[in-house]
Amino acid sequence: MTNAAAHEASVRPATAVRLEHVSRVYAGRRRTVAALQDVSLELARGEILAVVGPSGCGKSTLLELVCGLQPPDEGTVQAAPAVLMPQRDLLLPWASALDNACLALRAQGISRTEARRRAAPWLERLGLGEFAAARPGELSGGMRQRISFVRSLLAGKEVLALDEPFASLDAITRAEGQAWLAEALAAEPRTVVLVTHDVEEAVVLADRVAVLSPRPGRVLAEIANPAPRPRHRTDSELVALRERVLLALGAPA
Repeated sequence: MTNAAAHEASVRPATAVRLEHVSRVYAGRRRTVAALQDVSLELARGEILAVVGPSGCGKSTLLELVCGLQPPDEGTVQAAPAVLMPQRDLLLPWASALDNACLALRAQGISRTEARRRAAPWLERLGLGEFAAARPGELSGGMRQRISFVRSLLAGKEVLALDEPFASLDAITRAEGQAWLAEALAAEPRTVVLVTHDVEEAVVLADRVAVLSPRPGRVLAEIANPAPRPRHRTDSELVALRERVLLALGAPA
């Protein structure tokens, strides 16, 4: 590392995301809905935080706040540049898998040739090299999610906001998805905020789990995961951690 690079690294803040006393309320014609209330969270650079909670507790709102897609009504949000990967893959049906993976690069003004050159190794790494020319309609749900992830990764943002990326997949494909996500993040580290309903997914992938209350979402607990990456769902530490998260949720273990 050069002296200049070392100095830059030393002065960069260690925190990638900070929410302080954040509340968000949606005011409609007929009713007002409080989505989040007095939420404070902090993520270190390179940390993976899973956010779990019941439906409607403001988890997706939290991701949009981190990405700057909407402002809080109260409190402050500070975050490094972030990109949102939504539940639906939103691939362009007329474009190939490779060109869909290139979209974030193309949006930055990078030529198609160069964008394809950068994206192609990622398709190979995630087992999609032979499907580079395929259209989304020819791909399985798990394949489409991998392409959506590559597109998000190639956006080059420090923070990835993942909104239930495997929710639409069957159990076997979901486990495969968790494995390739862990592998990809090991190769290309990012700070990650992962929203999920799957407690097992949370403890396998995340370094820390934040448990939200029913709406309006408040932080009921933050549970650290001491197990080193990569993790396996059968690890005894994860079984115990899963029970702690379920207990915080008020669900049976």
